[in-house]
Amino acid sequence: MQIHRSRHTRGFTVLPNTALQDRRLSYTARGLLADLLSRPDGWREDGRRMADTSPQGRLAVAKALRELTAFGYYRVERVRRPDGTFVSQAHVYDSPQVGPGAVRPGSGRPAADDRGANPVKDRGKEPTLPAQRGLPSAPLAQTEAQAEPSDATGTEAAALLHRVTAAEPRLRLGPAEAMTLAPLVAPWLERGFGPRDLAPALLSGLPERVHSASAFLRDRLTRKLPPPPEPITAPPPQPRWHECGSCARPSPYEGICRTCAGVGAPPPDPVDERARTAARGRALVRAALDSRPGALTGASA
Repeated sequence: MQIHRSRHTRGFTVLPNTALQDRRLSYTARGLLADLLSRPDGWREDGRRMADTSPQGRLAVAKALRELTAFGYYRVERVRRPDGTFVSQAHVYDSPQVGPGAVRPGSGRPAADDRGANPVKDRGKEPTLPAQRGLPSAPLAQTEAQAEPSDATGTEAAALLHRVTAAEPRLRLGPAEAMTLAPLVAPWLERGFGPRDLAPALLSGLPERVHSASAFLRDRLTRKLPPPPEPITAPPPQPRWHECGSCARPSPYEGICRTCAGVGAPPPDPVDERARTAARGRALVRAALDSRPGALTGASA
């Protein structure tokens, strides 16, 4: 490739190639390191501000800062003020400050370029291959096995969550994140709630920017879960009637009725009762058809 460089007289930063070409760091971490080293001494900016003013989200910026911290380019320490309060103070280095014999330079003018700072590739050297990754250890394999659903309920819940959030770009989920949230969707399915109930609960009132779709959905799935429906109680059983063994009349008690046992008064004969009812009905009909005044009152009496 052809490298084209411009000659700058102001507004530029001199950085060592060892930091910019450190393949242990991701490109995001190296770009963030170059941005921090270009700032003046005493610059005030935290990770949240860095993420809000860049295309990367907070998770990407936090991961890059962790990489820089792990390899000695970035360090945060707590400083005690004279009034007893503590404040966080960040230190950024252009060379890694880890390992034996590492020296932490102070802020100020950069040192002169040392000889050999720009190494030349030895074309005669035989390249080395990276070490092969071994099989995952038992605890990691066990953790991955526990993360996968043991039945089809988790797969159905993850598919339902994907179907509900597919139309919203702020809530995009990967397959692993959907399977992690599947146990929180399962109670919705068990209580009889489907996509029509999940959609308004998860998609209504979204903020302008969602930093973590997984955490946002986890909160709403837990907080907006409707209570379980009240169990339907069966009506009380109706009393069972029995037939009297002596007179064959219905009785609430098994055996013989109270009348046959000589305890209660004999019930009225149903034949006579029906005859008296029919007689009263006929009298009322005749009185209604009679045009004489007061006939209906006399018949009723």
